[in-house]
Amino acid sequence: MKYIHRLQEDNILEAIKRDKSVLLLGARQTGKTTLINRLKHDLAISLVRPDTRQRYEKEHGLLAGEIEGLAETKKSPRPLVLIDEIQKALGLLDVAQDLIDRGIANFVFTGSSARKLYRGAKANLLPGRVINSRLDPFTLNELGADDLKARLLYGALPGIIKTEGPKNKEIDLESYVTTYLEEEVRAEALVRNLGSFARFLEYAASESGNIVNFRKLSQEIGVSHTTIKDYYQVLEDCLIVERVDPLTRSKTRKKLTKSSKYLFFDLGVRRVAAREGIRLPRDRFGNLFEQFVGLELIRTGRLSGKKAKVMFWRDPDGPEIDWVIECEDRYIPVEVKWTDAPSERDIKHLRIFMAEYKKAKAAYLICQTPRKVKLDNNIYAISWRETNKLSEC
Repeated sequence: MKYIHRLQEDNILEAIKRDKSVLLLGARQTGKTTLINRLKHDLAISLVRPDTRQRYEKEHGLLAGEIEGLAETKKSPRPLVLIDEIQKALGLLDVAQDLIDRGIANFVFTGSSARKLYRGAKANLLPGRVINSRLDPFTLNELGADDLKARLLYGALPGIIKTEGPKNKEIDLESYVTTYLEEEVRAEALVRNLGSFARFLEYAASESGNIVNFRKLSQEIGVSHTTIKDYYQVLEDCLIVERVDPLTRSKTRKKLTKSSKYLFFDLGVRRVAAREGIRLPRDRFGNLFEQFVGLELIRTGRLSGKKAKVMFWRDPDGPEIDWVIECEDRYIPVEVKWTDAPSERDIKHLRIFMAEYKKAKAAYLICQTPRKVKLDNNIYAISWRETNKLSEC
């Protein structure tokens, strides 16, 4: 299978043209190493290899000396140095800062654990010196509007997309979940009880896209609700889940939900972690479709650089909106329905939201309609294939 262009590559190339360094974060197997090795570079260092990591950890000055020697040879422009999985040797960030500050080299770092980078007591995040980027599984803009059910069942990780046949995809997804537990959690000692975390992971995957009740989940698993919060933080820091916060501002509604939702970063990983098969009931596809749209909105906004924020809106007394995009000075409410024949009964909550929030100028129902349908004044049904256009604002 030929290489599929990643949109984040364009952003990284633009940063390099401006003489900037880049920190590219992403969960395991999202394609970070493949992407950065496509860049025209002068030195590539992979800290995944223990021998390479130990060589530089023993003597940090070795890295500085190698790059200074390279810079003297190259002279102009500055050497571009790739360092893969930088969280495995955080001390090298101090070396990089010195080289960046002295104008000797630029860097592209990758990392799969934001926890070590952002929560490490000694981690140097190179403030003001690097541009932070995120690489996710394939988006609609990258992969195209292919088989929707396949995306809901198997997700969009590059390695899974390239794998032939449902059986092989399933084997590889099982391996991914096991590898995550063993290598990310056990090796990094992120939790004390791997057994309780494994049970939590299954429940968290099953509840993906739903509003989280920490106390109920703690009763199911047999650990405290504060431990459940810590577990979700581990998943968030390791880039396995996206936290989606609710819109709570309202002049008339006093009971708006204040708890967050969590979305697994890949729907194939979610399904396997939840111990679900591939023969799912129709209503389950509706829930997965809603998560798929939410992830696309988050990622399109992230890639566009326009700081579009994706939230949701829920009043326990009745109305709720699946997703609300906040972009600049306006809201875009979005409902998601597993139907190809949208009707006015599908937009009653969109009408309520539009009446309540004057910052909302248009609302959308995302479904399987082949063409755009006007359902009311400034309320439209659009195909899921058009999802990526909404959070570009």
